[in-house]
Formats: sequence, structure tokens, C-alpha cells
Amino acid sequence: MICFMHVVRYPKYLGFFGMLSMAIFRIPLFLNRSIHFYKLLGCGKNGSFDLQPDWRQWAVLTISNNVQESRQHTGKFIEWWWRLFNCELLQIKLQPIEGHGTWDDKICFGHLPLKTDYEGPIAVLTRATIHTKKIRRFWQHVDAVSAEMKQAPGFITSLGIGEMPLFRAATLSIWETKAHMRSFAYAQPFHKEVIVKTRKENWYSEDMFVRFIPLQVSGTLQGIDPFKGKL
Repeated sequence: MICFMHVVRYPKYLGFFGMLSMAIFRIPLFLNRSIHFYKLLGCGKNGSFDLQPDWRQWAVLTISNNVQESRQHTGKFIEWWWRLFNCELLQIKLQPIEGHGTWDDKICFGHLPLKTDYEGPIAVLTRATIHTKKIRRFWQHVDAVSAEMKQAPGFITSLGIGEMPLFRAATLSIWETKAHMRSFAYAQPFHKEVIVKTRKENWYSEDMFVRFIPLQVSGTLQGIDPFKGKL
């Protein structure tokens, strides 16, 4: 199974066309038989869960059982649209290897083991639908976790993405090694505390946690290749 995260940044004053694309792209993606699951996503400003959207930056997640090329995941119309508006594009090709949970009640990445022996560079997708009564509790903890993650050894970059940022949010974070990711997840005090609270206080009505091997990266965001020299 292959997954692509296509992150697109529109030129200044053209962010409206990114918002418009979130409606228009549903048609070609729905008709694309090369993929079996897709999500059209907005992006947060600080690289993690964020209530403040980045109106110039948008993302498309696509999943296929056998298609390896990004152009087959997006199709000609979407590629034409991005060229028309002179968008900056970062594409991350990912292979899911571990995980649990569902997205819209679908096991969209297939039935994955909870653990494998893989220890190399790793990407982690964490997403959740937050119970309405727990939204305030969730957002009270976001900034501290985000700051802790950005200072963690082995951290490369992260993307705050979501369908509805208030209560349907996700983060894709990428690490130099699986050991670095584990150290942050289970040793950093504030993040460890939040993991306990999410379970104890039942914050989520649905959640998903998936780890990937980053197979290929191309492009930039804001003129920077965040993976240069790291993957």
C-alpha cells in the first residue's frame, strides 16, 4: 500500500483558490480508480494542531493499494490546477507499516500490525475526532505539546492538517529514527501526560495512529526543503 501527502502552498492573495479546490477536487478524486481513499485537508499555521488556519496552504492525502506514482494519485486536472496557480508543492511518499484506529469508520491503511522491527526514519500520522464536551480540554494542551515536539531530538518537521480544525484534526510528524520518535512520545513529560489524559478522560470519539516509512520526498514549502540532509 502506498500513501501520498501532497502539501500545496498558493501564492500570496490566491489562497481563496486553495479553499475552492477543496470542493472542486472531490470530483476527480472520487472518479480516480487508482486510489481507494482520499482526504482534502486544511493546514494549521504552527505545524501541528492549530485553530488558526493557514489560508494559503492545503493538503491532499491519497491512498492506493498498488499505484506508485504521485501523478496517478492526483490525476491530470489537479496537477493542471496547481500549475495554473503557480503553487509550491511538497510531496511525501509513504508506506504504512504500523498502526491502529479508523478514519470515518474505515480502516483506510489496511490491517496493520501494532509493532514491527523497523527502526529507520519514520513518519507518524495522529488524527482524532474530539468529543464536543472535550474540545476545550484538548486545545488547552496543544501549544505545550507542539513546543515540546519541535525541541525534541531527531525531529525533522510536522504538518498540522485537518478536515474541521476545531474537532477533526491531525498531525503528520517526521523523525530521523523510530527511536527518536519513541523518546518524544513516551519520555517527554508533557506529551506523556497528555497521552494518559486522552484515555482517562475519553477525549476522542474516533482516533487513528499510523506509522510510515518515508519512501520519497520532493519539492519545498516556503522555499525550504525540510528534509534536506535528513532523509
